[in-house]
Amino acid sequence: MDIAERYKKVRQRTEQICAPLQTEDYVVQPVVDVSPPKWHIGHTTWFFETFILKPYFTAYQEYNPDYNYVFNSYYETVGNRVIRTDRGNLSRPTVIEIKQYRKYVDDAMENFLCREISDNIKELMVLGFNHEEQHQELLLTDIKYILGHNPLFPAYSTDYISLKVESSASEFIKQPEGVYEVGFNGEGFCFDNELNRHKVYLNAFEISPNLVTNQEYLEFINSGAYHDFRHWHAAGWDWVNTNKIESPLYWHLIDGEWHNYTFNGLQQLHLKDPVCHISYYEAYAYASWKGLRLPTEYEWEVTANQFNWGKSWEWTESAYLPYPGFTKAPGAIGEYNGKFMVGQKVLRGASEATSPGHSRITYRNFFQPELRWQFTGIRLAK
Repeated sequence: MDIAERYKKVRQRTEQICAPLQTEDYVVQPVVDVSPPKWHIGHTTWFFETFILKPYFTAYQEYNPDYNYVFNSYYETVGNRVIRTDRGNLSRPTVIEIKQYRKYVDDAMENFLCREISDNIKELMVLGFNHEEQHQELLLTDIKYILGHNPLFPAYSTDYISLKVESSASEFIKQPEGVYEVGFNGEGFCFDNELNRHKVYLNAFEISPNLVTNQEYLEFINSGAYHDFRHWHAAGWDWVNTNKIESPLYWHLIDGEWHNYTFNGLQQLHLKDPVCHISYYEAYAYASWKGLRLPTEYEWEVTANQFNWGKSWEWTESAYLPYPGFTKAPGAIGEYNGKFMVGQKVLRGASEATSPGHSRITYRNFFQPELRWQFTGIRLAK
């Protein structure tokens, strides 16, 4: 697929994700971590305008200079921006205006991509595709939070089909001690935080072939573990008590039976499904309660190369840190990953919201330990 065709395909998928939304759904920001859907479609458009059209297409006329302030996310190099907590206050530009902006940029990109482009621009285009695919996942995640916190629990789409994850053998997978290679290797795209490939020494370990299920996690809840400090980090215990956490996000106890909010609306809890939407604190506490632990990101990667993993983002015991020899690119592109390498935990895998073909075994996702609006689950190790 050439660059122009891939551009169209990526942009169309964003619009397909937004297709079930009503206008009012585009503007809601219930919490700081959730961005209104209209901001996502504006920001991904701004990315191509800012990093492709403005510097490389001499015929291009900027759509609206104010949009740089509105749709810049965290790029200090590019200038000032609306702070993240205020994205939900942007009643203007309207949804219609942002869609017009998107069409304007798409038309300009179509004209730009009719000509031969340099390898440097091709690399930026591929980064732009992967950037928009990241926002497609965030779009679905944010839409679920917006609708899942509506008191009526409306369905995103009655036609939505969730991925099913089948359990495999119950025996833990044994891995011998030794020196292993981790990190991206080969052709194709990767983010800078997956580089450089390097050797790590691992002690012998065992890792579960399966994700922890809702039924297994329910046993943790019923044991009173949310009220037992022994299983929690101090920060996790403070988080549980301050926020009165007693179950995963989207779980609701109704008339003595557990339900959870899904893209199809509120449903009775499916006990065999992997537990999802939990924080690192909860994942760690569950592992402690079981007398086990979470795998490191290296243990996960070494084993995942042998199996078809990647249906749920899985918390690891690894802090999000640079690999040996990590360097940031100059300018705004260098702000993409490196400046977030503090105070976060690595997640590995993917989820039902991940765009097709977007993730890799070496993909390093990362979030703060208290966050759980992403599709996050648990795999155990020992």
